[in-house]
Amino acid sequence: MHTNTNLNTNTGTGTGTGTGMDTGSDTGSDTAVDPATAPGYVHGYSRHEARRLGDQADTLAALLHTGTAYPAGSRVLEMGCGVGAQTVHLLASSPGAHIVAADISADSLDRARARVTAQAPGARVEWRRADVFDLPFAEGSFDHVFVCFLLEHLGDPGLALAGLRRVLRPGGTITVIEGDHGSAFFHPASAYADAAIAGQVRLQSAAGGNALIGRQLQPLLAGAGYGDIVVGPRTVYADRTRPALVEGFTRDTFIAMIESVRADALAAGPVTPADWDRGMADLRRTAEDGGTFHYTFFKAVAVKG
Repeated sequence: MHTNTNLNTNTGTGTGTGTGMDTGSDTGSDTAVDPATAPGYVHGYSRHEARRLGDQADTLAALLHTGTAYPAGSRVLEMGCGVGAQTVHLLASSPGAHIVAADISADSLDRARARVTAQAPGARVEWRRADVFDLPFAEGSFDHVFVCFLLEHLGDPGLALAGLRRVLRPGGTITVIEGDHGSAFFHPASAYADAAIAGQVRLQSAAGGNALIGRQLQPLLAGAGYGDIVVGPRTVYADRTRPALVEGFTRDTFIAMIESVRADALAAGPVTPADWDRGMADLRRTAEDGGTFHYTFFKAVAVKG
């Protein structure tokens, strides 16, 4: 049975490894997809971004994965696995499940395979290259679907959820985790920092995504035909008394994400370089003594009726 509890967990850090998977490795490329022709991933595919994703996943492992465990022998699709940052934590919490990790990017899949090999030696995952809008899986072929930080990059997340519903068996569950940049607030307050964050939100929208999608999970899942929908906040709060979160989330996850889009944000306007740099300095100030930072993720679990 898929469990989902403690939706109001406030903090979490941790890493994990898993072994004993009973499936083979497969580089499968059933669908001919190319990230260059797909909706834009605004953060890019650099090694720096891969490290940021790993830092984020490890820092937030307990926060995001608490309550998610799949029984031995169940078939679980992780769609949009990226560089495998979440895959290693799925393996840790569900070591006996059959994990199929899929992504549109062949390069990301290679990095994911290397990450799992390094962090979860002995674990076996079936790797598949696939487009969420053209899934190469039979109807009802999975017991569970896990989606983390994927919908925010899609132009039609409702259509993607409907496709994922097709490959679930009746009674199967989907777990969706997304952030919402509108939930970022901090001390000291700064209109310049707010403007820098708003610039990233605009860029993601221009690329066909939605950095505010966390608040929309319930209506999106309902519109795609799921039932028994439960959505809850997973809140990150960091100050000097929580140094692991200050470093792992405020600095290495959120601020690093905003910093990475500087050139594109300035090209898109209307913020000036001086205002952007002041905004980033003010964001960094929130990670110093006397500063605080808050952000909310949303985790949803729903059932295919």
